[in-house]
Amino acid sequence: MARAAFLVAGGLAAFGAYFAMYAFRKAFAAGTYADMGPLPLGLDYKTGLLIAQVIGYALSKLIGIRVIAEFGRQGRAAAILCLIGGSWLALVLFAVLPQGWGPLCLLLNGLPLGMIWGLVFSYVEGRRCSELLGAMLCASFILSSGVVKSAAVWLMQHGVSEHWMPVATGAAFVPVLLASLWILESLPPPDARDEAERTVRLPMRRGDRAAFLNEHGLGLAVLVTGYVLLTALRDFRDNFAVELWTAMGLGDVASIFSQSELPVAVIALAGLGVLMLVRNNLHALLAMHGIIVLGALLMGGSTLAFQAHLLGPLPWMILTGAGLYLGYTPFNAMLFDRMIAALGRAGNAGFLIYIADSSGYLGSIALLLYRSFAAPMIDWLPFFIGCVYATAVLVSLLTLLSALQFLRSGQQMVRAHA
Repeated sequence: MARAAFLVAGGLAAFGAYFAMYAFRKAFAAGTYADMGPLPLGLDYKTGLLIAQVIGYALSKLIGIRVIAEFGRQGRAAAILCLIGGSWLALVLFAVLPQGWGPLCLLLNGLPLGMIWGLVFSYVEGRRCSELLGAMLCASFILSSGVVKSAAVWLMQHGVSEHWMPVATGAAFVPVLLASLWILESLPPPDARDEAERTVRLPMRRGDRAAFLNEHGLGLAVLVTGYVLLTALRDFRDNFAVELWTAMGLGDVASIFSQSELPVAVIALAGLGVLMLVRNNLHALLAMHGIIVLGALLMGGSTLAFQAHLLGPLPWMILTGAGLYLGYTPFNAMLFDRMIAALGRAGNAGFLIYIADSSGYLGSIALLLYRSFAAPMIDWLPFFIGCVYATAVLVSLLTLLSALQFLRSGQQMVRAHA
């Protein structure tokens, strides 16, 4: 009973903390800002806001490679509150300053928020139940964006302007954030059995990080390349959901964002949560590679069915989302947690997550710039479909190469201990 209560409380608290963060990060994307003039170089205003925020977020991830790797157990909740508070003040500036300051305000909004994932995940990593806790945490970024956008659209339909809507949406989720952090701070640390099965989790200093990359950098690089593609596609689907639904004739249905993401969360996280039953860490690591490939195939196959008129818009968006998150989600929790355990090296998964994330958001920026300057005449929907096919093929190939590399590393480690 106590373990069940721990799982429920810990998972829901992690879910709630990161869910609340999304209200400060993603609400502004529910606006179209169609009445705003273009930015310099003819860049669309909303695209400019997105690029600026992602630049700030990516810089935060780069900083986090060191900060999150070295962060201990003390002061995490206070750090989360300070970082999210700073991002909210940037949204206030976005609302009150002239239009031309908008991109700078969104860059300042994104800059603190990239640290939040690593701080929240540090509460749940390194446990025998980390897959389940991680799955509940990952559900937050699958569900939150759609729910936050639905809330933001509702606020605008009831008189809140596009520029004040992000401020109001963030403020509405402050109670959820405070309650979640209180529960997370109450969780006990990993016990001796957790450490025996999943390896002790310690801060990683500069020498520790360099040694890990020297031994396993090749497999990690192949994996991260696939993650860059998944992140770029996931961000595009998320940030331009309004435009994609409008192209399919459903843009004025506020609830469509939530309707499409709830099944995505159920499908993606049910498959990942069951990996908690796999006790062998190397087998679990390879199984996650298989899930990523499965997700890529689901994205490509459902898009073929949509173009053949075998699927309608809502089922197609659900299946592409499920495939995308089957590939994307493991990188944010379970994959690197199991990698640390399988390779038997004391450390923490936050270091590896932030290497992947900092690279992934650079890919997101690159895709936004490509869409704006190299393919501005292609409509939103055809552009997205083309990106889905390219990502499905490349991620499948890269993940298979990574699986071979880590299988070889695992076999060498077994022989060394024989």
